[in-house]
Amino acid sequence: MILSMTGYGKAVCELPNKKITIELKSLNSKQLDLSTRIPSIYREKELEVRSDIAAKIFRGKVDFSLFVESQATDKVAQINRAAIEAYYKQLKDIADEFGQADRTDFLRIIMPLPETIKVEQQQLDEEEWQKINATIGEAIDNIIAFRTQEGKSLEADLRTRINLIDGYLQQVPQYEQARVDKIRNRIQSQLDELVGKSNIDENRLEQELIFYIEKLDINEEKVRLKNHLKYFVETMETEDQPGKKLGFIAQEIGREINTLGSKANEANLQKLVIKMKDELEKIKEQILNVL
Repeated sequence: MILSMTGYGKAVCELPNKKITIELKSLNSKQLDLSTRIPSIYREKELEVRSDIAAKIFRGKVDFSLFVESQATDKVAQINRAAIEAYYKQLKDIADEFGQADRTDFLRIIMPLPETIKVEQQQLDEEEWQKINATIGEAIDNIIAFRTQEGKSLEADLRTRINLIDGYLQQVPQYEQARVDKIRNRIQSQLDELVGKSNIDENRLEQELIFYIEKLDINEEKVRLKNHLKYFVETMETEDQPGKKLGFIAQEIGREINTLGSKANEANLQKLVIKMKDELEKIKEQILNVL
């Protein structure tokens, strides 16, 4: 079964004091290239998130985002009583020394000073995380469903193009005899011009023609191309992650088509080869997006 590497998955978790939105986007890549956007309060769970994604999304350039909508902040500000008391003691001693203790607003002076306010990171609530983690799992399932749907479209397109190449291949035999006759007539005509028809050893000529035509024989290429097309379809149907393998098979298909083209020596065959190449290029483009 074919899966596309292009996909999108989203899931939302409603908590008592916040709303969590999970988004996953993926494009094609040679391997798994995962980037994450996670608020600092959940950063300690990043490895767990990466592991969960990698276990189900095997290839692709994947962007994971966790968005938090909340009126509260994940940072809690607290007054640093110890620092304030230390500042107060020092300032009061100085004020007493100069007789200004009764006239001084110590708190107004102290509060802007460093370390009077401590900002602490809010602690992660494990029960809350379990709900968020379930939502991440839902988003992963959604992107896989998206990839599966896209994969069906990819598979249908690849089958169509493989069938087109196979159809062109089936048209080849009708031009083969004309191809042989054309080669034979061309050689005969050139020899007649060069040495004269009366000086040609017909038996020797026939032997040389047979040898030359055998070198241009395309039966092996036709058989191999047919087998490669069949193997391509079988791989789509049986492999779990056939993208790379399909790429290799497409290279072999291209090799046989190129050899057919180099041996064609006939205009109609060349046209068929060009049509095959055109479909193969479209197949290669689609394979880049196959998982």
